[in-house]
Amino acid sequence: MALNNTYDARLVQQETALGAGVQVLLLALIGTAIGMGPAGWLTGLAFAFATWAVLSRALHRSRLRSFGAANRVTLGRATLVGGVTALVADSFQSSPPVSLFVGLTAVALILDGVDGKVARRTGTSTPLGARFDMEVDAFLILVLSVYVSMQLGLWVLLIGGMRYVFVAAARVWPWLTAALPPSTARKTVAALQGVLLLLAGADLLPYAANFGVAALALGLLVWSFGRDVLWLYRTSRVEKAPAPRQVRELVAG
Repeated sequence: MALNNTYDARLVQQETALGAGVQVLLLALIGTAIGMGPAGWLTGLAFAFATWAVLSRALHRSRLRSFGAANRVTLGRATLVGGVTALVADSFQSSPPVSLFVGLTAVALILDGVDGKVARRTGTSTPLGARFDMEVDAFLILVLSVYVSMQLGLWVLLIGGMRYVFVAAARVWPWLTAALPPSTARKTVAALQGVLLLLAGADLLPYAANFGVAALALGLLVWSFGRDVLWLYRTSRVEKAPAPRQVRELVAG
């Protein structure tokens, strides 16, 4: 998406307000269908407000000419994630239909591969769009890990929390913020997290099998993060290493 010197803030208000409105409508449909309790309503509305506020600020700062088709797909996926979040919050007080939880989550996971393709085909890839997509993915994994942890134990929260721990650690060790090289393995592991957590949370398998599925997701994630952290550390050490004496003399001369 190209920058525009005649940026109109009304575009931000319209796009984000529409997203928030659709989110509230989805919550109303879910609430009517299952009789959602206060926890689900409050969590869902908080998610809608936070998404509206953060996205509005990001769009205003980026001054994009158009919100774009790819970002609209991501916003639609975020709306589904808001519905899943409300269901998970409601599950602490009641038992919402597993079929509804699985359905919303499955569609959100499927759409994860759509927004990127739309952005590439339309030539509208932007740092904002990539960040928006990543944050929606990360939050969905966090919510799914909370849901599965109620069945398998608090250790499952490590899956959803690992990315946020990495971000927090980067504030202490700035070398963690360096750009990583493209990796098919990293993308595959990231995509599998949602699928494996959904499988474990769908209650289709015996307890031992669900435990194994969640453990596999955690193991893959630890391997992926560990590999990236090790690469970033080694790269930072190479960059900080003093130049050989001959090289320094050549540069000085």
